[in-house]
Amino acid sequence: MSVKTLTINNIPVAAEQGKTILEAAKESGIHIPTLCYLEGVSPAAACRVCLVEIEGSNKLQPACVTQVAEGMVIYTDTPKLQQYRRMDIELLFAEGNHVCAVCVANGNCELQDLAVEVGMDHSRFPYRFPDRSVDVSHPQFGIDHNRCILCTRCVRVCDEIEGAHVWDVANRGENCYIVSGLHQPWGEVDACTSCGKCVDACPTGSIFRKGTTTDEKSRDRAKLEFLVNAREKHEWTR
Repeated sequence: MSVKTLTINNIPVAAEQGKTILEAAKESGIHIPTLCYLEGVSPAAACRVCLVEIEGSNKLQPACVTQVAEGMVIYTDTPKLQQYRRMDIELLFAEGNHVCAVCVANGNCELQDLAVEVGMDHSRFPYRFPDRSVDVSHPQFGIDHNRCILCTRCVRVCDEIEGAHVWDVANRGENCYIVSGLHQPWGEVDACTSCGKCVDACPTGSIFRKGTTTDEKSRDRAKLEFLVNAREKHEWTR
């Protein structure tokens, strides 16, 4: 396989053909923030947090799906990108009902961590306070649509790793939301194996184990490592 040479933040980088900018940056120790990206499942480029600047392009490009090319000159942390990322996080907080003080993932939330990273201490945008449901029909888990950021990590993990195809995205635009089965309560979806992979993949407190309360959501690190390697090694056991 041929190797491409490029520059990221004025650092010379060599990457295999077919690698994404995000993969090339990670291999070179260069940090690019992500939210919807999860190793082990296909990228979705849904959150736009990983946008980078590429010389010669008048558009910002998502690093998780943009493949490297010979001679690319890439910047990952310019003032323009910092402004875009902060605005992105502010919009996510304003669009949903992210009340961290009563969230099960408080202190262990990737959205919260990103807010700190981009320096967001308030949102300039009016909060929408949408009227969203909470589904606790499953005997072990629950989903709080108020905290969902539509990263689709649960959808991709369930489809590509577990093969159960429980989750999907319904509607369009501002009316999008995650559905289980064919608009069934989660507890009535026979395809669900109760594996908990969607819980561990969720970056916020949207999908949680029942019985957890504020600041109690924890991640099973062993399961997360499994998610990273399962597709390559074909470890389809539950």
